[in-house]
Amino acid sequence: MSKQQEMDILEMPFEGLAAYWLSIRKVIDTRKGKSIVKDELETTQESYIRHLLDTVFTRMELTLVRRLAEVKRDTLLDDYRRKIDLMRLALFAIAATENPRITMVRMDSKFSHAPMSEKAAFDMAHGLTSAIKEPGADLHTLLAVDHKMPFDRLVVKLLFYVIYARRDKRRLEKLLPYTHSRYFTEGLSLAIDNFEPDFLAYHFEGIRDQTIMETRRKMDMSLEMAMGIRNKMDYDDVFRIAKAYMSA
Repeated sequence: MSKQQEMDILEMPFEGLAAYWLSIRKVIDTRKGKSIVKDELETTQESYIRHLLDTVFTRMELTLVRRLAEVKRDTLLDDYRRKIDLMRLALFAIAATENPRITMVRMDSKFSHAPMSEKAAFDMAHGLTSAIKEPGADLHTLLAVDHKMPFDRLVVKLLFYVIYARRDKRRLEKLLPYTHSRYFTEGLSLAIDNFEPDFLAYHFEGIRDQTIMETRRKMDMSLEMAMGIRNKMDYDDVFRIAKAYMSA
């Protein structure tokens, strides 16, 4: 497969994900089939896909494979939901010109134990403000925000955006090419255009719920297709599994 390190189950369409598993089904009966799963494990960074590759095609009992897949699915979805919620809190704060300390308290409420102290978070966020001014600064790395980064890094970056925007939200416009996350970039654009904070919070709550629901379906489709491949189902039957999860 090509560029599997760029796979992102949250963002990729059902059709693209189905095509990935169908391509494995097509190859698995050929001479390359013996190494395809191992090769994919070496190149694929997408967490849930890696989990399936690492468990489905072993001698593990099917009931245990399914149980572990469900645990992994729920764990990742909870992780994604919290990260999108952190972005939503930051977008509300930017639109409302909220005191960053209040925003930090709001973000801490998403954890049983905060990923870092308030002082450390503010020190690093202010350090980021200085870093982006350095000649040759890698803005695509420094300013990127996405659901795949660790919680502590995400909190620092979101706090940076809240601090940076407080003086004038329009300053954010020049940062939009570097934000990476489609969700967060859209939210910043709306905040710059002076959409009401409550509207932003409500709007992105809906997007969050829809995104999590669709991602759950994509994970379930992946599990069933992988199990079909393990059970040596015909290509057309594996394709029928995929089509059951699509609206058309």
